[in-house]
Amino acid sequence: METIDTSVMSRLCTQAQNFQHTQPYPWICISDFLHPEKFEQLCKDLPDPALFESQMGYKRAHGQQSHDRLALQYRPALEKVLAPSWKQFIHELQSEEYKSFWREMLGLPPRSPVILTMHWHYAPPGASVSPHTDARRKLGSHIFYFNTPEDWDEAWGGQTLVLDDGGKWPRHSSPSYADLREVGTSQVLGNRSFLFAQTDHSWHAVKAIQCPEGHMRKVFIVVANRRTPQVIWRSIRGKDADGYRLAD
Repeated sequence: METIDTSVMSRLCTQAQNFQHTQPYPWICISDFLHPEKFEQLCKDLPDPALFESQMGYKRAHGQQSHDRLALQYRPALEKVLAPSWKQFIHELQSEEYKSFWREMLGLPPRSPVILTMHWHYAPPGASVSPHTDARRKLGSHIFYFNTPEDWDEAWGGQTLVLDDGGKWPRHSSPSYADLREVGTSQVLGNRSFLFAQTDHSWHAVKAIQCPEGHMRKVFIVVANRRTPQVIWRSIRGKDADGYRLAD
């Protein structure tokens, strides 16, 4: 692969059983999943914020606070505006090799369906992601961080927090940080990514961004989905597994 370092992917697969038994749910911080020169190019070629929709102040279910960000969902029509570096990266992510990587990491049978969706999130100053677990249709998420030392300081935040509820909180609830124990955190800079599996207790969050005006936390998230009745029905209606219409 031109963008993904397959040697890193292979090494992670050898650690899959350890990953699967990580507490309070499977998660791992990953370094150099992408070839360094390709990572640098992707950072330079990130999509224009003008393409994004604002998701600021949206009401969430179960009393959870809004997840504030600018968002852009990948769909085939974006190919006409994406830089070649991003087209290549997404092509590799859609490959059977990357889907097999997910199966290995999660301990799934070789032919298990893995349906991918992808989106970019840019977070301005003050934006946050309140503690939550993801939808049951999701197998997990792979978060790629695309800030560099030229535009970001780790002290400004943006790290994904791994939170432990001790098995006490139902997924359809709204615990505060005081109700949860922080047991791990990702890193934002240096060709880092963060992979985790979805469970009923895979609580995670991002505290309010403390960057100056003119800066944004920039991530690209690959979501692995199960083939559920909901996902099948959305596909029949011309939508991806996240519920976004595939055609403009």
